Amino acid sequence: QSPYQCTVCMKSFSSSSNLLQHQRSHATKKTYKCMQCGKSFSRISALTQHQAVHRGERIFECSNCGDRFTRSSSLILHGKTHEGEKPFVCTQCSRRFSRASELVAH
Repeated sequence: QSPYQCTVCMKSFSSSSNLLQHQRSHATKKTYKCMQCGKSFSRISALTQHQAVHRGERIFECSNCGDRFTRSSSLILHGKTHEGEKPFVCTQCSRRFSRASELVAH
């Protein structure tokens, strides 16, 4: 788990600056709306980043291995595999895996 957590929505962040930027989203009017799904954002840059998900663009790149992801949350989860964490758990036997593909193969 990341050390910085939003007290409003409980989302976790790896740095205090990312948490601070996120917390502003709770207080700011969300005026930028995605025409595809209706989700609203307080910054045009956040909307632009979100729209890349609809296009299937993998804009989030892992600095360790170069793997790319459509969502920042997927990159964060992937990053845990480089730290030795095993966030993917089998619901049948509780065995843990570092990658989702390993869990599926299991």
